Parts: sequence; structure tokens; C-alpha cells
Amino acid sequence: MEKRDAHIHTPFCPHGSKDALKEYVEKALERGFDSITFTEHAPLPPSFQDPVPLQDSAMDLRQMEVYLERLSQLKKEYDGQISILTGLETDFITGYEEETAAFLNTYGPSLDDGILSVHFLKTGPSYICLDFDEHAFQQLAAHFGSVEAVYEQYYETVYSSIVTPLGPFKPKRVGHITLVKKFARLFPYSMSPQIRELAARCLDAVKEHGMELDVNTSGLRKKFAGEVYMEDWMAETAKQKKIPLIFGSDAHQAEDVGSSYETYKSIITS
Repeated sequence: MEKRDAHIHTPFCPHGSKDALKEYVEKALERGFDSITFTEHAPLPPSFQDPVPLQDSAMDLRQMEVYLERLSQLKKEYDGQISILTGLETDFITGYEEETAAFLNTYGPSLDDGILSVHFLKTGPSYICLDFDEHAFQQLAAHFGSVEAVYEQYYETVYSSIVTPLGPFKPKRVGHITLVKKFARLFPYSMSPQIRELAARCLDAVKEHGMELDVNTSGLRKKFAGEVYMEDWMAETAKQKKIPLIFGSDAHQAEDVGSSYETYKSIITS
């Protein structure tokens, strides 16, 4: 089996480290990877107001061409040593589907791979970044009325991301499908039958639309999560449905490339 890390960020990420692209590649080589995908946070829709304090959730649109060119150069430099794929982690934001599709239609032809993720939940006329910090999550719980209601809104939004047409270059992999659990140690919650049904509906839609799932190990590095962003029953269901389960370290610094790959292997082989 090809050893692949398909969710890696870059120095183009304004909230990540400034480790050079080469440092990520060299770490992947050191750890025996055959293939990596750089999936920087795609620029947010121009009319969308980033709700986090520093407005640093994603790459600036003005950097896109430079990002693509740098990865093109990197591919040539490491040709024959490791496969490097150019990708993006694109946000699905309720109400901004047309702008997102337009962006993908513009830059999709230059991409080899991609992830579609939900980070922002709509709260009336505004949005909250659910994984920004525990205070943001508390705001969501207050707005929706309970932690369970946050989970419900999250999985409704994830489902919409899967079934909404975004054009021929729509990313094929769903990112960290249990990201809503990032602060689970602070806001304990076991999925009710209703929420589990919503999550299962997402898996059905992933299969129906020929998509993949990001088995994201970054949750193991988050002190209030402490687990892979995929519940055991989800992995089992995905395997039964023959949904591809793709490893992603979600590294925002070179040191985290390939982090917890053995845990991923145990998930897909158990």
C-alpha cells in the first residue's frame, strides 16, 4: 500500500508555522512516505467576513498563483523521490455556494487533489468558526441551545457540503468528519440516536457521490479532543461501504507530517 499523507498545510497558512515547503517534504521522506498532498486552506469567498479575530483562517487570494507556482517547482525538484500533489482544503460555507463554485472553476484545473471541510456554522446573519477555540464553541452552544444542537447543525452542514453541486472541480474528500468533537473533553457529549442518524446519512451521501473520507489524526494532538477525527463505527461503516479512507495528518508544521500514521493503519486494517 502506498504510504501517503494527503492533508498537509504550508507556510501559506496564516495561522500555521512558517516552516518551509522543503521542510515538509524532507520530513515526509524521512518518515518513509511515497506521496503527499499539500492542501492549504483555500481563500475564503471575497464577500465572506472571516469571523475569527485576526481573520487568518485561510490563504489570501492574492497568494494563489504563487502557491501553485511554488508547488510546481517543488514537484520538479523532488521528481523521482516522492510524489507531490497540489491541493486545497476548501471551506463549504452555507450561503456562499456560488462563490465557492466559481473559485473552484477558476483554480480547479491546476489542482491534483482536494478536501472539502466545514469549519464555519451559520448563526443567523453571521457565522462562527466552530474549531477556533472553546469560547467559540460555547457561543455556538448558546446560540443553538445545546451541545447536541451544535452537533445537529454541524452534520446538517456536512451533509449539504456533500450533496451540493459545486461544479466539476468539487473536492472529492470530506475533511475531518468529527471536527465538531474538537472540544469534547470540555463539552462531553455522546451521539444520540438522532445525531448518529445524521452522521450516518453523511456517510451514505459520501458513498452515493463517490467521495472519500479524510482520516484526520490531528485530533490526537488537540488537548480537548484526544482522538482521531473519525468514530470507530464510522470507519467500520465506511469500510463496509467501500468508501476510501485516506490518511491526513493535517500538519501545520513540518514536525507533524505523518503524525500517528500507525493509528490510521490500525483503523483501516482492524
